[in-house]
Amino acid sequence: MSGPLAGMRVVEISAFVAAPLAGMTLAQLGAEVIRIDPIGGNIDYHRWPVTPEGDSIYWRSLNRGKRSVELDLRSAEGQQSATDIIASAGAVLTNLPAHGWLDYDRLRQRREDLIMLRLLGNSDGSPAVDYTVNAASGFASVTGTDDAPVNNVVPTWDVTAGLYIATGMLSAELSRRETGRGQEITLALSDVMLATVGNLGYIAEVSLTGASRGSIGNAVYGAYGQSFRTGDGRSLMVVAISNSQWRRLGEATGLSDKLAMIGPMLDVDLSTEGGRYEAREAIDAVLRPWFASRTADEAAVTLQEADVLQGKFQNFAELVAKDPRCSVANPLFTEIDQPGLGAIIAPRSPLTFGGTPAPSASPAPELGVDTDDVIGSVGESQSRE
Repeated sequence: MSGPLAGMRVVEISAFVAAPLAGMTLAQLGAEVIRIDPIGGNIDYHRWPVTPEGDSIYWRSLNRGKRSVELDLRSAEGQQSATDIIASAGAVLTNLPAHGWLDYDRLRQRREDLIMLRLLGNSDGSPAVDYTVNAASGFASVTGTDDAPVNNVVPTWDVTAGLYIATGMLSAELSRRETGRGQEITLALSDVMLATVGNLGYIAEVSLTGASRGSIGNAVYGAYGQSFRTGDGRSLMVVAISNSQWRRLGEATGLSDKLAMIGPMLDVDLSTEGGRYEAREAIDAVLRPWFASRTADEAAVTLQEADVLQGKFQNFAELVAKDPRCSVANPLFTEIDQPGLGAIIAPRSPLTFGGTPAPSASPAPELGVDTDDVIGSVGESQSRE
């Protein structure tokens, strides 16, 4: 393996999004990540989306660059093999219940400096998933345009938790190199949500004002941003946060004079973000005909040439077929031959180090393909000891 984490070894025993994403994040940076699954695959092995043949696109997308070991984790022999692999690697991440053979203190008897990170649903150990956590976060009540809460289809808390897990594993590895000691780390999915809500100021806002935000559609809170319907039935998102961006929006649309009239009329200061937010409905009304008289492409080109922040709304098919950023022209992507799927483009880590991108994407393994090799290498290591 190449990359900044070359030489780091991690065992992953997991399912769904957060923990597999964490493992893949480490693998993309060069760590050797060994995913251990029960015979036939874990609960996420057949998760949608799938190919017409039933192969999970989801599973193969979240496990690229890893090694795959398949064991009967219900048997004493399988648990012993998994324990041997964990002890050899020295680090394990999991979102499974950490009891019995997977208990940290029990595993630590095999390797005193073991690093283990456990992902929980709630900090009290009770279960939770992304969509139940998001429902409680407050964001679903702000999303949308009416009184009905809307859950975001992006598994935001799983993704954020996955990156927290990777950060936690790296922090513990750095500490171990300094002190020689391992440790058990826990992370609760709901705490990831709560920390984010707090870090973005929502908790303090309620504490200080006693008010909760309502839904504002696609408007940008505290600044100016809005979506507009274009003449060809498409939608375009426009954002003007700084004063220079606000000025360029007026110049690009030829509506600077009309927009300037809004301030005195509503007694707001349009040179401030807050003022533009307060006047957003009047600003929308002035801008809307300009977008309605143009296609999305025409509006986007005009705004882009004026350095106005804009983005066309597009579905996944349009992203793949039409967006040049989603292609091998972007160094992020590599074309790989993925067993079970065929030729696809896949992203590497988006991090670039000193001008050098992270290692190119590599395929996900076939389930269990590395079982004999990993067990054999652990046995050889134990023999040398």
